[in-house]
Amino acid sequence: MPPSLDASPPAPSGAGAPKRPRRFDPFAPVARRWQRWWQSRLPRSDTVTLTQRNVYILPTGAGWMLAVTLLVLLLSSINFQLNLGYLLTFLLAGSAVAGMHICHGTLRGLTLHLVSPEPHFLGTSATFEVQLSSDRRTPRHGIAVAVHGSGHWVWTDVPAAGRATVHIAFRPARRGLHDVPALTAETRFPLGTFRVWTIWRPAAQVLVYPEPEVPPPPLPAGEPRAGGAGSAPAQGIGEFDGVRAYRRGDPLKLVVWKKAAKSLATGTDDLVSRDAQQAQRQELWLDPAVTSLSDPEARLSRLTAWVLQADRLGVEYGLRLPGVELPPDTGPAHRRRCLEALALS
Repeated sequence: MPPSLDASPPAPSGAGAPKRPRRFDPFAPVARRWQRWWQSRLPRSDTVTLTQRNVYILPTGAGWMLAVTLLVLLLSSINFQLNLGYLLTFLLAGSAVAGMHICHGTLRGLTLHLVSPEPHFLGTSATFEVQLSSDRRTPRHGIAVAVHGSGHWVWTDVPAAGRATVHIAFRPARRGLHDVPALTAETRFPLGTFRVWTIWRPAAQVLVYPEPEVPPPPLPAGEPRAGGAGSAPAQGIGEFDGVRAYRRGDPLKLVVWKKAAKSLATGTDDLVSRDAQQAQRQELWLDPAVTSLSDPEARLSRLTAWVLQADRLGVEYGLRLPGVELPPDTGPAHRRRCLEALALS
C-alpha cells in the first residue's frame, strides 16, 4: 500500500516574519526513496479506470478517534450493563461501516482522463485538464484531484452517468520537455472517517518554452539577402523585411490591416506598414551571437522575446541555433517551431 504524504503549508515569509528552523527528519530520505520506488512501479497512461487494485483506503484521524470512542462505549456498556449503550455503540459502528463502503465506492469505477497539455512559457503555471467520467446512475460527491504531494486540491462532484472537468496547475522549474507529474485523486465522503485515494502517472509530456525577456529589446538589424543588391542594415523596431512601424502620412494601402485588427482587438494601437523596397534587400535572422549576452539562458530568453515580437509585427524571420537552422517564414506554425527549438536547445 503506497504512503500518503501531504505537503505541509509554507512557513510565513516577509520582512517581519521570523525564520523557523527547519526540523531534521531522519526518515525523509527513506520516505522519498520509497515514493520514487513506488511511483516507478505504476504504469503510465493518460486514461485510467479505478478498480479495487488501484484504490486504497485508510482511516483518517477522525476515524481513529471514532474507533477509540466506540471501544470506550463498548467497555462501558459491558461494565455497567447499559442496553442503550449497546444500541448507541452498534449504531455508530454500523454507520462507520456503511460510510466506509460508500467512501470506497465513490472512487471505485471512476475513469480519469488527462487532456494533452499545451506548451507554455517558463515562469507561468502549466494547467492540466482532467476529465472525470462516471457511468453509475448515482452522483459521486466530494472528489479532490491534485499534483501528488502538493497539497493544493481541486474539488468537484461527478454527476450521475456524466462527466466533470477539473484544472490543475503545475509550475516546472526549468525549460524543456517534462513528464506530467503524478496525480492524486481522493475522497472522504460521506463521514470523513476514511480516506480513499489513488495515485496516477499520466503518460503525457508538457513542453516549457524559455521565459521571454521583459521588456523586449529592439529587434536586431536585418541581414542582406543572398544574391540581393545589399545595403546598410536598417535599425529600429520592425524596420526590415518589408515591415516597419507606421509613420504619419503613410498610404493606407501600405498598412498591414490584419495586424491592425489584432491590435485593436487587444486594446493597443500598434500599426505597421509595408516597406517593399527594404523587403527586397534584407532579411531578419535571430541568432544567439547578436544578443550581446554571455549567459546561455539569458540568450534564449532574449531570442524568445524577439520571436514573439517579430510574430506580432508580421515580420519574416529565421532562427539559427547550434545544429538547427529554420529559414525565414511567418505564421503560427513557424512561431511554434522556433519556440520548440529554443525550448529544446
